[in-house]
Amino acid sequence: MKNKLILVLIVFLATIFAYNYLYPDHRSISDEVVSFTVKADYIHNEFISDAPQAELKYLDQTIIVSGVVTSTSANSVTISNKIYGQFETLNSDLKVNDSIAVKGRCIGFDDLLEQIKLDQCHLKH
Repeated sequence: MKNKLILVLIVFLATIFAYNYLYPDHRSISDEVVSFTVKADYIHNEFISDAPQAELKYLDQTIIVSGVVTSTSANSVTISNKIYGQFETLNSDLKVNDSIAVKGRCIGFDDLLEQIKLDQCHLKH
């Protein structure tokens, strides 16, 4: 009887561990510590000059990028025609030519549009 109880406990703990390993909590980019703070032109030049090295440095990192708004839509902002930031909610009256800083996760470089993509963005004030 005691062995069965221990076996059930081990299976239960293993199931909890496996579930937490396979389904970790979602990242909260707004709460994470920033890895890099850069200007849009600087990070864009890094990706243009050496994309593989820039991806190693910035990919999946929380960064703050500053620049000038070149276009906006309901949930996205383009900064200096070089950075595309996707917001979960964008409750702001941003206008073209406004200077901004955006905190987000770098998800890669779009070779076709030559833009760096950020997601889970938040405006920094």
